[in-house]
Amino acid sequence: MDRAKAQVFAGVLSVAVNAVLFGVKFWVGMLTGSIALMADAWHTLSDSLSSIFVAFSVKLQSKKADKEHPFGHGRWELISSIFIAFILGLIAWDFLRSSIERFTNRESVVFGTLAIAVTVASILVKEALAQIAFYIGRKTDNLIVKADGWHHRSDSLGSVVVLIGILVTRFVADFWWMDSVLGMFCAAAIFYAAFSVLKEAVSKILGEGLNQEMIDKICGEIKKIYAGDLHIHHFHLHNYISQKELIFHIRLDKNMAIEKGHKIATVIENMILERFDMVATIHVEPHLDTPFQESKS
Repeated sequence: MDRAKAQVFAGVLSVAVNAVLFGVKFWVGMLTGSIALMADAWHTLSDSLSSIFVAFSVKLQSKKADKEHPFGHGRWELISSIFIAFILGLIAWDFLRSSIERFTNRESVVFGTLAIAVTVASILVKEALAQIAFYIGRKTDNLIVKADGWHHRSDSLGSVVVLIGILVTRFVADFWWMDSVLGMFCAAAIFYAAFSVLKEAVSKILGEGLNQEMIDKICGEIKKIYAGDLHIHHFHLHNYISQKELIFHIRLDKNMAIEKGHKIATVIENMILERFDMVATIHVEPHLDTPFQESKS
């Protein structure tokens, strides 16, 4: 699955569906006189804003490396994810503030049957969008699409709160506070989603260590080329999204000619680029004990 095309597809699909949902929700809100449903409609429209940013960021991050940015522009994906996390945080804060105000004023939500049907449809459609975004995000390892999936889910959760409030307060008058309390829990869930997206993006910007599973795979492939113990160590990964820079150290026989050592490092670097899609830079150190043995296979 092509990363850029998948990201554009997710963004365009989100904008189209959210625009339709906004129109239907707002129409029903006007028809029933429900402020809550109209507010939920505007919340849905806010998803389109982030989705437009998702699609637009493709152009930024797909730009080729240049003199000022030799590692490409792939980290625009992380910047976009931070932006979406910020939007999620604002939505969560708005949920929390509104819930507290509604609880303080002892307000409940009253909707008609048509509003219930639209709310249920909105929940199903928004969760479907979230699942599509999560699937594309997993397949392409695209953080911004995952973040947009959480944005869809935040809207779905908001509609769930509205629906529960409708059903409970419609039949039990004493539960006027249900919508407010569920809104607070919903706000907490969205805050957590925003924090998770922000944490992952910031972690990648700061730089992450290579996981042991990948280290074992790389070492296993190297052993297929050279049987000697290279004492591979000191792994560092610089993730620029569109390009990954891997740095590590190996030890070679101290008496080995520089030319041969360079050849060994170059063969390993080319193999890593071909099989793991990483640009490797190998630092060679002298091995002071046993001599290096090249594999005959």
